[in-house]
Amino acid sequence: MKLLAKFNLVYLVVMGLGIALSGYIARNLLQHNAQQEVVESARMLMEKALAVRNYTNTQIKPLLAAQMATEFLPQTVPSYSATEVLGTLLANHPEFAYKEAALNPTNPRDRATSWEVDIVGQFRSSADLKETVGTRDTPAGPSLFIARPLRITDPACLACHSSVEAAPATMVAKYGPANGFGWNLNEVIGAQVVSVPLGVPLQRADQTFKVFITSLVGVFVAVGIVLNLMIWLLVVRPVTRLSALADRVSQGDLDAPEFKASGRDEIATLSDSFSRMRASVVQAMKLLDA
Repeated sequence: MKLLAKFNLVYLVVMGLGIALSGYIARNLLQHNAQQEVVESARMLMEKALAVRNYTNTQIKPLLAAQMATEFLPQTVPSYSATEVLGTLLANHPEFAYKEAALNPTNPRDRATSWEVDIVGQFRSSADLKETVGTRDTPAGPSLFIARPLRITDPACLACHSSVEAAPATMVAKYGPANGFGWNLNEVIGAQVVSVPLGVPLQRADQTFKVFITSLVGVFVAVGIVLNLMIWLLVVRPVTRLSALADRVSQGDLDAPEFKASGRDEIATLSDSFSRMRASVVQAMKLLDA
């Protein structure tokens, strides 16, 4: 096997290992960054919902307190306001979702589905759990969700949800006596759940990964071509000429020209050594002829 062939074989192995290792690290990093981007988007939506809940509880509810005596206004309920505002905000992005999923909600639209029940169960079984993040498959593709517990910490909430008898008659008339009662102080009754699609960020990560790998392969190929040219010009060509001259001298061709190599590198040193050897061979052959 020739020198260039050996070099290219080793270079291909090194290139393959380098691309594989770089690709593995880059793909994991890009996927992680994409998921972190989605998590931050979900947290931002969650903070918006919390801001709406706080605004409703501190400013809207007191303004409508007098009207609540004759008619129940769901707009005074923080969870209702948060759901309505986020629903309007996400109307043009149906793949995003916000829900205050409860096991026993007053409004039937807030009833937790099977996978949301599992999340609420996690919060009920672990009092120290403040947030959970996970992924699930949906018809639109993979979706990331972030959830926080809905815990009854304000005794005023029990005025509407402790029992049917204690609840405002206007609320019972609107939603009926079957749901939204029996809640207890400090009990986790549900979870705030924000769902954000993973498909688009992951696709962008894959596209970036493809561009990175293509560029990396291009760089390796360009470097390989340059190295091949350098090895051929600086090593292979002078060594081939030197080998041809050595072969002529070894066959008794005393008229073979000298090999001149400029510089002070290994090829020049080899050329000087060959010239001294050639002179010795010529002198020895002349002595033998004499």
